[in-house]
Amino acid sequence: MIKVGFMGGTFDPIHYGHLLAAETAREACGLDEVWFIPSFRPPLKENEPGADGSQRLEMVYRAIDFQPHFRAMDVELERGGTSFSIDSIKSLQALYPDREFSIIIGSDRVNDLPKWHLIEELAGLVRFIGVERPDEPIDLSLLPAFIRDRIDLIKMPLIEISSTEIRRRVRTGQSIRFLVPEKVYSFIKRNQLYES
Repeated sequence: MIKVGFMGGTFDPIHYGHLLAAETAREACGLDEVWFIPSFRPPLKENEPGADGSQRLEMVYRAIDFQPHFRAMDVELERGGTSFSIDSIKSLQALYPDREFSIIIGSDRVNDLPKWHLIEELAGLVRFIGVERPDEPIDLSLLPAFIRDRIDLIKMPLIEISSTEIRRRVRTGQSIRFLVPEKVYSFIKRNQLYES
């Protein structure tokens, strides 16, 4: 079986923190590949993405083109509507029966797992990889046993970058160079993303 890490999110925009989390998970858990899957509309976020789906997907392609173990997939953008991980996992398992999927999530999302759509069914289909930051430890005792038994915790170096902060910096005229890959930076500048 080919081991694949599923990394979902708005990627609005993708930045070095996402790439570091993906590479840390790939190395620590022996994943063959990490698939970046931009969501159409995330279920647990209130704000709409600032860039449209095709722009966010293009930024992912540009960010990962140097890494042979990373891949971008448009399964959630193609489907539209609210992006539930269980729908994506079922689609991917049907299309790629030779793959074993794990969902990579950050410290901030681990505690949200009990709120995920059809979480018990999803936990039966995949493992979760919780990427723990030094400033945001994960307390597994707060999670139900059916999730606790399906999660692997890995440590990630602290890197203080967020898509929210990047959008704010663009809006206020501050530089985002070195927070995102150069090709993503150029794409944001050329398309005047996040400026208002």
